[in-house]
Amino acid sequence: MDVLSDYDVVLVVEDIRPFSADRSWLGDFGRVLVAYWDGIKPDPDHGIGQTGNVVQYDDGLKIDFRLWPLTLLRLIADAPTLPDELDAGYALLLDKDGLTADLRPPTYKAYVPDCPDEEAFLRWVNDFFGDAPYVAKFLRRDELFPAKWRLDYEMKHVYLRRMLEWRMERDHGWSEPTDWMGKGLKKRLPPDLWHALEATYVGADIADNWEALFRTLALFRRVATDVADDLGYTYPREFDRRVVAYVHAVRDMDPGPRAGT
Repeated sequence: MDVLSDYDVVLVVEDIRPFSADRSWLGDFGRVLVAYWDGIKPDPDHGIGQTGNVVQYDDGLKIDFRLWPLTLLRLIADAPTLPDELDAGYALLLDKDGLTADLRPPTYKAYVPDCPDEEAFLRWVNDFFGDAPYVAKFLRRDELFPAKWRLDYEMKHVYLRRMLEWRMERDHGWSEPTDWMGKGLKKRLPPDLWHALEATYVGADIADNWEALFRTLALFRRVATDVADDLGYTYPREFDRRVVAYVHAVRDMDPGPRAGT
């Protein structure tokens, strides 16, 4: 933790509606800078209405509040497993009525990813490479917005990030919890892999983004091959080669691009 770390707090009350309707109690913790509120929605596991908010205070304090009715806590205490946010670890701050006496201890396994079977692994590789032709076409047409979305979000933040997490788990015996949006990966990956990832991020120049696309493809191949070798799977090299050849062909095509996708 550092000075910018936030706190995740669960408040259990008889009726959450007054606390949702009148939000002045948030000021008891400081001067609110900005706040986001969820509506009251059914808990996905038990169907009981609950809500929450994310509050940034102007002194730097940030608290993510969850508001649970007492009935929801009782159902969670009786359930065979904890919800992920508690199973990842929790500390009891105050319980005057002993309501949490039967609450299970956390296993700290909630956010440890499952080892993919070969079918899931190959599907992930397929879906990653499925975005590459789109990026190539958008770059060829000088369409920066959609190219960046496909390259920096779809290919890297979705597919490459997950593969990097699997690579990280390989080094930690599939026991390390992953964090939200790739937080903490820099500290858990070999430095050379992280530097290779950094090299895939560039600015708005189209030529630079072509290079970023090829670096992204190369990094994914390197990491996915490591994961495949560790799990005893066969990496689809011929499929990889054909997609990359197509991307090169789009970059080098002449005359200019045709309309359509």
